[in-house]
Amino acid sequence: MKYRRTIMFSAVAAVGLAAAAWAVFAKPGGNDNAVAAGPELTLEDIPFNGARAYEYLKQLCEIGPRPSGSPGMEKQQKLLAEHFQKLGGQVEFQRFRARDPRNGRPVPMANIIIRWHPQSVERILLCAHYDTLPYPMLDRRNPRGVFVGANDNASGVAVLMELAHDMPDLKCNYGVDFVLLDAEEYIFRKGDRMFLGSEYFAREYRKEQAKRRPDFRYRWGVLLDMIGAADLRIPQELNSLWWRDTKPLIADIWATAARLGVREFLHERGDEIDDDHIILHEIGRIPCIDIIQPMSMYPPWHTQDDTPDKCSPLSLAKVGWVISEWLKSVE
Repeated sequence: MKYRRTIMFSAVAAVGLAAAAWAVFAKPGGNDNAVAAGPELTLEDIPFNGARAYEYLKQLCEIGPRPSGSPGMEKQQKLLAEHFQKLGGQVEFQRFRARDPRNGRPVPMANIIIRWHPQSVERILLCAHYDTLPYPMLDRRNPRGVFVGANDNASGVAVLMELAHDMPDLKCNYGVDFVLLDAEEYIFRKGDRMFLGSEYFAREYRKEQAKRRPDFRYRWGVLLDMIGAADLRIPQELNSLWWRDTKPLIADIWATAARLGVREFLHERGDEIDDDHIILHEIGRIPCIDIIQPMSMYPPWHTQDDTPDKCSPLSLAKVGWVISEWLKSVE
C-alpha cells in the first residue's frame, strides 16, 4: 500500500496560479525539455521489448497471490532467481524475518539482489517491490478476495526482468544492482507496519557504508512501482522532486523521456507518496526517486481488478526504454 498526501490549494489561489502553473511547476529548471508534438509511439518504435515484458507480468500473476512468506512467494522467488541467473546476473537472497501483524509469529522474508558488473564500486540501484498485498483491502465487493497485483507491482518486476536481457552488454558508467524488495505491503489493516524489506536493505547498506573502505556505493536509486497501466501517467512524485539530492535525478530521467518522445512522464508535480524510496533515502541515505503512477490515477488499486488486462505492453516498453537510455547516459 502506498499512501498519498495531496497538496490542496484554495479556489482563489488555484485561479491565481493557473496561468503560471506550467512555467513554475512544469519541471525543475524550466520548460526546455518539454516534449515536442509528434506521432504517438508504438511498440514497433521502441527497442525495449514491451511485449515480452508483458508476458513476464502475466507469468507472475498466473502464480496467484504472492504475499511475503507464502507458497506463491516461494514459487515466484524460484522463477525470478532462475530468470536472472540464466541471463548472467549475480543473484543473492538477503534473508530476514519479521512478525506477522496478526499473531506475532515470525515470517520468512527475502530481498533479492541481482548484480550486474559487480566489480564496479560506484553503482546504480534499480528496485521494485515484488510482494503482493495479502488481500484486496479496498475492494468493495470482496476485501478478502484474490489479489494478484498486476500493476502493483508485477509491472515493476516485469520491466526489470526484460531489462536483464540487455544488462550484460549495456554500456553504463556504473555497476547496476536490481533489488526486489519484499514486504512492502505485508499488511492486513491500516496501521500495520510497511516497507519491511526496504528497511532491512537500507540498514544493511548503512552498515556497509560505515566501513573504513566500503565495497560499493550507490550514486543513484530508482524505484519502479505501478508503471504498467494502460492509461499510463507518471508525474514527478513530490518527495523525489523536493529532496535536494534527488532533484537532478528527476530532471535527468524526465529529460531522457522528453528526448525519446515518451509523453507519459508528465512535467508536473504529483502526489507525495509514502513508498520504499523514503526508507531508502532516509535510512539508507541513498538519493532514490519513485517512478510511480499515483493511486488516484489508477482505480483498480488494491482491488481484485488489478489484473493483467488493466496493463499494457506499450506502457512497460516506454518505461523500460526510458530507464535503459538513462543508464547509458547517466553521469
